Amino acid sequence: MGVKSRETAEKAPLERIFGPSGWLARHHPSFEYRPGQLEMAEAIESSVENGQHLIVEAGTGTGKTLAYLVPLIRSGQRVVISTGTKNLQEQLFYKDIPFIHKLFPKLRATLMKGRQNYLCRQKLYDIERQPVLNGLEEVNLYSRLREWESQTETGDRTEVEGLPDTSELWSRVDARRETCTGQKCPQFERCFITWMHQRAAESDLIIVNHHLFFADLALKQSDYASLLPDYSAVVFDEAHEIEDVATQYFGLKVSNYQMEELARDTETTLKVKAIEGGEVLSAVRELRRRSELFFELFPAGDGRTNFDNRESFLDVRRGTYSALVNSLVRLETELLAVKDRPEEINNLARRSAEIRQALEVIMESRDRSLVYWWERRGRGVFIEASPIDVSPILRERLFGQVRTVIMTSATLAVGGTFDFLKRRLGVETPREKILESHFDFGRQAILYTPLHLPDPRHAEFASRAAAEIVNLLKTTEGRAFVLFTSYQQMRSVYELVRRRLRYPMMLQGSAPRNALLDKFRSTPHAVLFATSSFWQGVDVQGQQLSAVIVDRLPFAVPTDPVVAARIRQINEEGGNAFVEYQIPEAVIALKQGFGRLIRSESDRGVLGILDHRIVKKQYGKIFFDSLPPYRRAGRLEEVSEFMQECL
Repeated sequence: MGVKSRETAEKAPLERIFGPSGWLARHHPSFEYRPGQLEMAEAIESSVENGQHLIVEAGTGTGKTLAYLVPLIRSGQRVVISTGTKNLQEQLFYKDIPFIHKLFPKLRATLMKGRQNYLCRQKLYDIERQPVLNGLEEVNLYSRLREWESQTETGDRTEVEGLPDTSELWSRVDARRETCTGQKCPQFERCFITWMHQRAAESDLIIVNHHLFFADLALKQSDYASLLPDYSAVVFDEAHEIEDVATQYFGLKVSNYQMEELARDTETTLKVKAIEGGEVLSAVRELRRRSELFFELFPAGDGRTNFDNRESFLDVRRGTYSALVNSLVRLETELLAVKDRPEEINNLARRSAEIRQALEVIMESRDRSLVYWWERRGRGVFIEASPIDVSPILRERLFGQVRTVIMTSATLAVGGTFDFLKRRLGVETPREKILESHFDFGRQAILYTPLHLPDPRHAEFASRAAAEIVNLLKTTEGRAFVLFTSYQQMRSVYELVRRRLRYPMMLQGSAPRNALLDKFRSTPHAVLFATSSFWQGVDVQGQQLSAVIVDRLPFAVPTDPVVAARIRQINEEGGNAFVEYQIPEAVIALKQGFGRLIRSESDRGVLGILDHRIVKKQYGKIFFDSLPPYRRAGRLEEVSEFMQECL
């Protein structure tokens, strides 16, 4: 018996929706009955009804999106769904929600992104009244934006075809909080952010990404209004990313880019509002000069560096630092001295004060719960203070405030338990469920570990690994991701391999990520060399991806400032950081990397791990206990035989 109306869809047993002859079986073009999907939906429904937190590891192919959407909609509560990326957000909103709308025709859902993704009408109009455009290209883009603004209902930049990610004009007309005047803005009633908030307040489901969710959670503790309306439950899809994203938003950051944006926005506002502001402009020039001198103090070379030596750093550079602080104070003072100042000027003064306060905390605080570090990325210099442990913050602000928090991903358990996740996130006594994938991993995948290679820390490893990769790629006829834990290793092995094979070779960084993926999908026998950003969230089905080769066990770099601080904290508290933190982190990362290969029941292929520590070290058992039951091999001949079976 199937579901025939909205009333029965809300009240019927979930079996009638997810079962072998249920609603999905009749309406979903590629439906396959999956007991795990039904089991997950029932667990979520029960958790929402009873106000419990829930952790669910749902293997690839479980159908977890529909498994959480249906019970959440049936609950009648307002629910936030937070995804790992904007791409997943859009897939949910534009693909999954319209499908499930057939079952729940009165469902109201809203897609919410960060404010910088939306147009500010007032800024666009201001530019028209006081032109501040640079060159013909900007003039043409402005005309396109002006025409689009009169037609769009969302103001979402993705609607503007061909708008570059790095468009400087867009950064001058977007709706980010730093430049928003809120209810004092003449366009407040017509504002795309206002409309988005109104839609969200009237919605059952609000689709966000982790960055927006934690930005909002951090805002709730400040003087600023929350981005999200009240909600009763939140689902984190790709929940293994929560700790890293939360760390980012509950910390403090100051950069030379921030200083330049403040200076540029001040100049633009004076121009647009026709304010003389001679003293303000003098303060802006001083800020630029002092900022340049201060950030030049940090040595060249990309990478993250511990900043525990702040006191000795300031001992010999205090004058440069104090001059930067004073220039921010001066800018704030001059802005507040502007007569009949508009709200935009007040905003700039507030921003100057906020940056100064963050700078002082990062440079002078002795709070031992924070780790202090700096990083160069290209022309950018970033100095930061990050919480070493976000579990107390999340325990109080998330798990202690939201009635039901559901965390799901294909990679949450380590050695068959969620102990690591619970400890790192601060979630206490949740319900727990591990649902096995319905894929036949023993038939579909072979895990190859060559035992003859040297230890990955050995000087000869790169050249020997490159030779092994060449042999593996010949066996799989290319069609592979080769994944690395460091850019340097990726580039050196790529150079060694590409000279010895004729397959099309692609290297991360040579083109934008999505362009590389599209090219990989459309190029027969392609091989992509990549690092961390390709370890997760990438879906290539079919023979086009027949191998995933990993150079070494993906232990986090122990010298990374945040990782080092966490290791030190665990050890100082009497724990064993290698067992309690470094191994579990590496297990989840390896599960993510290997998860790129088998994405459907018809996928088959080779998983290569060139690091024999997984076999030879005692801790390797934790990795094997956490991975699916792949067929295992130690000789290339076995891999060749397996590939012959696949053809």
